[in-house]
Amino acid sequence: MNKDLTVGKPETVLWKFCLPLFGSIIFQQLYNIADSLVAGKFIGENALAAVGNSYEVTLIFIAFAFGCNMGCSVIVSQLFGAKDYSRLKTAVSTACIFSAFLCGMLMFAGILGCSPLLRLIRTPQEVFADSKLYLDIYVWGLPFVFFYNIATGIFSALGDSKTPFYFLAVSSTSNIAVDILFVKAFDMGVAGVAWATFLCQGISCILAVLTVWMRLKKIQIQGKPSLFDRELLKKIMVIAIPSILQQSFISVGNILIQSVINGFGASVMAGYSAAVKLNNLVITSFTTIGNGISNFSAQNLGAHKHGRIKEGFRAGVKMVWCLCIPFCILYIFFGRYLLLLFMEKGSAAALMTGKQFLWILSPFYFVISSKLVADGILRGISAMRQFMAATFTDLILRVVLAFVLSGWTGSAVGIWCAWPIGWTIATILSISFYARSFYKQTNPSRY
Repeated sequence: MNKDLTVGKPETVLWKFCLPLFGSIIFQQLYNIADSLVAGKFIGENALAAVGNSYEVTLIFIAFAFGCNMGCSVIVSQLFGAKDYSRLKTAVSTACIFSAFLCGMLMFAGILGCSPLLRLIRTPQEVFADSKLYLDIYVWGLPFVFFYNIATGIFSALGDSKTPFYFLAVSSTSNIAVDILFVKAFDMGVAGVAWATFLCQGISCILAVLTVWMRLKKIQIQGKPSLFDRELLKKIMVIAIPSILQQSFISVGNILIQSVINGFGASVMAGYSAAVKLNNLVITSFTTIGNGISNFSAQNLGAHKHGRIKEGFRAGVKMVWCLCIPFCILYIFFGRYLLLLFMEKGSAAALMTGKQFLWILSPFYFVISSKLVADGILRGISAMRQFMAATFTDLILRVVLAFVLSGWTGSAVGIWCAWPIGWTIATILSISFYARSFYKQTNPSRY
């Protein structure tokens, strides 16, 4: 059901809208967690390392799909808030055409470039073949990744956060079952993990796209909407390109960090692979709530209700901090048991690596979550230069410090320490940019 986010108490509206989004991302992360869990439990430590190593590369592809999601979602949100339904439909078809073209280019690049990239990041020989196999299968499923992201972006733009939750709840739990079936019963190894994800993502994508098509068909307009509009494409790209660059550079940064981690051997790689999945579950949850706040901000910007955006920031911070508390407790006190979910017999080095990673990062979830709420508003009001500046500051600091501190300490602990430093400085920037951008929105005559 479509939901107007420009009416009602902002805090209540955001909670109702964002909680299903949070549930959705929990199930979304189960895709990646399931792959690592099944690989580590039923195949071995090297398979866990291979899936984790490949995951950093897949994040580049996901970055492009995410950018298309946000570009479409923010513009459709603004048009929905302004009640401009004809251009809303044109924006959707324009985004789909743009995404299809971009997806085709990425598939071509992925087919040719995965092996050189794996060599570039110093993938150990014992996990190289499995890493390449996983990526080769993943690339053929990119259309599912792209169009599923477009569909979920449209649902969010229309104020519907429940439908994506239902799709993901079914598909991600199915993915776990199919993972185990292919690996345990059919003995397909890492290929079974990859094909299970391919199959379940494909079914989710097809169902989501069909549901979006039926939902848009019910919106009545005068005349037939245009299939493509250059002006709307420009507006979509203003949001999409910075979002793609943000996620892409974060992925490239993570790959560079992965290359440093790979130098410490397969055990450290396996421990990091397990721990980073747990960390990504948290960060992606915060990011998804930030995306929901982008939709909230965009709809209210389209309706010229700027005061609600400020209230949305306060409500968003309360929401993410409520999530920080249980995650911090779990990771600090029960991290070992969570890491063992990914390993049949975790080596001492792998377990210590994972525990150190979680101990160092989890207290700073309160910091990074505030940044992601501020980023959500910056994106929703199209303040993309400020959004990019804060994001790149975080990324550059984390990458540079990972190299410097790992060399200085002679251990992977130096890499983990780079995260909190980058997060803290970037959070200060994001909140400062949000405060200034909001002031400009509400006091345009001063600028």
